[in-house]
Amino acid sequence: MKQIVWDDSFSVGVTVLDTQHHRIIDMINLLLSEPDADVTSETLSDILTLITTYSREHFETEEGLLEQYGYPDLPAHREQHVSFRESAGAFCVATMGGHAAVPEHVLRYLKEWWTHHILTTDMQYRPFFREKGIA
Repeated sequence: MKQIVWDDSFSVGVTVLDTQHHRIIDMINLLLSEPDADVTSETLSDILTLITTYSREHFETEEGLLEQYGYPDLPAHREQHVSFRESAGAFCVATMGGHAAVPEHVLRYLKEWWTHHILTTDMQYRPFFREKGIA
């Protein structure tokens, strides 16, 4: 897979969220640039740290905005975030267990999160925030 380059079609229309979404691209691109990263690599360790930090910071920001403006699909959206956090924890546990396939699974998961959550689910709130005048 080629590295992902941000373009405006990826924007959810809220600057702070777009900036945070860039971080997922950075994680994917880092894993793509290190195809030999293994379960003991510093790259994987860095990615898992980034995933943990991202999930805390981004989900707090996103859910806070969705709640503040009364987004009707917030409960379902929040459930997806819980699932992401659980997956991140499972990756950390698998890494500690030395499971060789972890880097590949993390890359696949992040790519799926990018395409199915950010580019699909998150895009559903774009018109909602536009209507509320949030940018």
